Amino acid sequence: MNRTSRLVVLLVTVVVLGAVAVGATLHAAGRAARKDRAQAGGPAVTSGAVRLDDPHRAFFRNMAWGPHRDEITAVPAGRLSGPRTASGVRCLRFHAAAGTGICLEAVHGELRDSYRAVVLDRRLHALRRYDLAGTPTRARVSPGGRTVAWTVFVSGDSYAGTAFSTRTSVLDTRSWHLDANLETYALTVGGHRVHTADINVWGVTFADDTHFYATAATGGRTYLVRGDRTARTLRALHSNVECPSLSPDGTRIAYKKRVRGADPDAPWRLYVLDLRSLRETATGEHRNVDDQAVWRDGHTLVYSLPGDFGSDLWTVPADGTGTPHLVVSAALAPAFAR
Repeated sequence: MNRTSRLVVLLVTVVVLGAVAVGATLHAAGRAARKDRAQAGGPAVTSGAVRLDDPHRAFFRNMAWGPHRDEITAVPAGRLSGPRTASGVRCLRFHAAAGTGICLEAVHGELRDSYRAVVLDRRLHALRRYDLAGTPTRARVSPGGRTVAWTVFVSGDSYAGTAFSTRTSVLDTRSWHLDANLETYALTVGGHRVHTADINVWGVTFADDTHFYATAATGGRTYLVRGDRTARTLRALHSNVECPSLSPDGTRIAYKKRVRGADPDAPWRLYVLDLRSLRETATGEHRNVDDQAVWRDGHTLVYSLPGDFGSDLWTVPADGTGTPHLVVSAALAPAFAR
């Protein structure tokens, strides 16, 4: 091969390699652009008036990208994928009942963020604010709207391991009396008072304005406990229960249960406990659920799983039948009128 031929081959090789590089770059850019368009083209959200006492509406934290991300949003109660009306109130965790709301929000500072709990009236106006000792993780309102609770991570950021500490507070919205830390309540397990320093309490769900259920951990085990605000007691009922959620009729608890053989970073499956018989029923959701489920009605559970926008809401029957269904994308922390 003479010199001219070698130059021609070299030139052709350079052109081909350049074309391949340009094509790869355009393909990657196209994929990124399509992804951006998909995210930007998420559920449509418009601003408007939102009332927490509207029986025809359900509420959740909107996770769709755009100016209304993280705002508490109202949708038709019977069609969660319907038109979204954003309130302008941003929350990391949220719950509402009987026209009372609890919003755990971030306060952005120059050096670091802090967090606070905000009690909301039916028009989402702030009634009281309370500084939080850590990162928000759970929030609940009693069915009558009088009592609210919240849980934060004081250290750690996951329930999966053992290196975490929580603080759970309960607030009476009439007297504004605050029990800042439920670990000060008297805990009994198997009829015996527990005095150890390793007690952790999280995930309140209310039976009424005074009585509630929660998770208590001690000695490396977790328990479903029944709490009494007046007596300031926690009584263990059943083991291996986390983030309980009481059914509307007060007879069952939905919860996440650690199962043997699961990934240590994804150890939970969604179960339902009958409070009279203490019989456990596994739901049809076989994926890891790291959430405090909500009862949409007396038969259906709603819970979050990771999605393209951070979180989607799924449903599954509470009686162990059926299969999970995606009910709405780009949503978190639902609340339903009773």
